[in-house]
Amino acid sequence: MHNEQLAELLNRTLVIVAHPDDEAIGAGALLRRMREAAVVFCTDGGPRDPYFWNKYGSREHYAQVRRREADAAMRMAGVRRTDILPITDQHLYQNLPLAFEELDRVTRDFQPDAILTLAYEGGHPDHDSCAFLSSVLGERRQLPVWEMALYHRNKDGPPCQDFLHPEWSGVPLEMTTQELEAKKRMVKLYISQGEALQNFVFSYECFRRQPDYDFRKPPAAEVINYEAWQWTMKATEVASAFAAFLDARNRVGERH
Repeated sequence: MHNEQLAELLNRTLVIVAHPDDEAIGAGALLRRMREAAVVFCTDGGPRDPYFWNKYGSREHYAQVRRREADAAMRMAGVRRTDILPITDQHLYQNLPLAFEELDRVTRDFQPDAILTLAYEGGHPDHDSCAFLSSVLGERRQLPVWEMALYHRNKDGPPCQDFLHPEWSGVPLEMTTQELEAKKRMVKLYISQGEALQNFVFSYECFRRQPDYDFRKPPAAEVINYEAWQWTMKATEVASAFAAFLDARNRVGERH
């Protein structure tokens, strides 16, 4: 029954994620079931902080490595269209107009039946930005928007791989043994992310229609994960960027 509930995602689906590896962890098995998928990575995967790329020599080289890994993973998953936007990791919320223009261009070209993206849960500012952009894009193009569980944080400990607000129930994917093994091979292609990916349960994928979020407010999480990591941005700053984008669109609409 669960797999039948996901039928809306199995035709032509536009997958909008933040970084190379998000799609493999969140939907590596489901991707292989889609008749045709296009995947857009909304950042190049290279943060500014040398902590992430120091052993690769430069941020640019690190981003190139992540692109090669993504290309190999997409070939393994049978995804024929992949776009990576020229936006620095962790700074998608500061580049919403550019990202939206590119996502709208891909949508016009690919003509998807549905959008799959990341949940609005305070795990990562780029994840939350993907959720926001997908919501606006889905409304503009009259497309159903689904989201996948990746990670958020609660007061009891480190990030957890499930949806925030479990009362808005999701649909777990009933994965076959063959699908699980194929997903593991796909994830292993992301060599640069090996240590970070060890914390995920590969056999778990869960999806739901995107709830009606109020993106003008931070996610209703007990703890904002990236604030707990002491990154420079605050959830209020990210939500303010979403509000400014919506206000600008409303002003344009009023003039037309």
